[in-house]
Amino acid sequence: MNSGITAANGTIENPVILEMKGIDKRFQGVHALKKSHLELRKGEIHALVGENGAGKSTMMKVLTGIYQADEGEIIYNGEKVHFKNPKDAQTAGIAIVHQELNLMNHLTAAQNIFIGREGNSFFVTDDEINVKTRRLFERFKMKIDPTEKVGNLTVGKQQMVEIVKAISFDAKILILDEPTAALTKSEIVELFDVMNDLKAHGVTMIYISHRMDEIQTISDRITIMRDGEYVKTLVTKETNLDEIIKAMVGRVIYIEPKTGSNIPDSAPVVLEVRGLTSRDVHDVSFDLRKGEILGFAGLMGAGRTETARLIFGADPIDSGEIYKDGKKLKIKAPVDAVRAGIGYLSEDRKRFGLAVDLSVSDNTVLADLENFTRKGFIDDRKVRETCETYVQKINIKTPSISQLIRNLSGGNQQKVIVAKWIVRNCDVLIFDEPTRGIDVGAKSEIYKLMTLLAEEGKSIIMISSELQEILRMSDRVACMCEGRITKILNIEDASQEIIMKYATRRN
Repeated sequence: MNSGITAANGTIENPVILEMKGIDKRFQGVHALKKSHLELRKGEIHALVGENGAGKSTMMKVLTGIYQADEGEIIYNGEKVHFKNPKDAQTAGIAIVHQELNLMNHLTAAQNIFIGREGNSFFVTDDEINVKTRRLFERFKMKIDPTEKVGNLTVGKQQMVEIVKAISFDAKILILDEPTAALTKSEIVELFDVMNDLKAHGVTMIYISHRMDEIQTISDRITIMRDGEYVKTLVTKETNLDEIIKAMVGRVIYIEPKTGSNIPDSAPVVLEVRGLTSRDVHDVSFDLRKGEILGFAGLMGAGRTETARLIFGADPIDSGEIYKDGKKLKIKAPVDAVRAGIGYLSEDRKRFGLAVDLSVSDNTVLADLENFTRKGFIDDRKVRETCETYVQKINIKTPSISQLIRNLSGGNQQKVIVAKWIVRNCDVLIFDEPTRGIDVGAKSEIYKLMTLLAEEGKSIIMISSELQEILRMSDRVACMCEGRITKILNIEDASQEIIMKYATRRN
């Protein structure tokens, strides 16, 4: 007998398992949550979406006892609850798998899952927890050896270990925060299989992601937040991408592909790469014209980032030549590329693009510091005026230029990196995964900024794993496979199918 609730349209809906009502939270004058709410039904996959800063993470931290709400209530299984800390929430059956995995690489999968719960005996062996772990893996059809050290597993397998660890606490509600950010396509498919299996076993999941295609694929319902407030909840199969995005950002964002190049045939060639070769790159040659956005497409391991790092001098070149404005360059280190007017926005912006413990202004002038120094002293007035100009010009959302960069959203951090290279007056910019980890509204702003830079005569190499992004932004598309360029397509001749054809075959 179905114990669900009959909806107005006659369909049977699963019973409500949790409600968060009127949740309010403030931090030192910042109103992070404003009377927001969330409703979960048993055994559903519920997507929680919104731009960076919308309040998603704060809402989940309130739910899991990390934060205490200033106002509002949580109703769980029909009863009002108050979780003083994460252990309270975990004991009640609410668990979270964070984007930053919390595992110990030197321990086995089984040891990570049952650490602190090995048994009552003074002398503990691994046999019992290995058996328990193997049963859990088999239950969810996971092909992982319980005795394998976590450090030897792929990121996707580590993600599975985290999920099993949460489920081993008999979790009824599982929160997955950006679970696919570092996964390959095959690992995402495997994750979704596990999620659907958990759903079949009655586990309710909250799925947080910026990837709209995944949300449409895996979720049953979608709750949208904006500026700390609840906007609406949609049934996934009854909505579309435009409606979701408009609710998220409060405006329509167009994502149509580019139908033709904006670059005339007479545009001068700014960058020439001839026969570039290293351990991972083989005889790569291409031209980049003034004002052009040249997209680089390919699967993981295709050699796109490796090519960019060679051009920027981050990795050694075995052979090949690079010309800028017709002049042969000798690039042995990044400083040589920067002096030649080449800037690089790494796919790992926090590790290679930013000094996260410095301010917006410090990061903005970092690549051109000598031009802000007079007689050994930094000209603070010149720094301030320059930074304030670029904060306004490219719409960096920050309380002030003295704000620490780590406190900005991912999209605004990316804009600061762009500002850094513009201040340095780089006319060739390499954007490696420019919108990874940022929300759809911030993506749109990055796209506008790239378009503006191209219109001003900057030349851009854009590496992206999102084919929609490649088709939307590129004037031409260089397809790579196994370290080689297999085809360079004019944008009017490109489609997802054609790009994948050349990205999966080696010439």
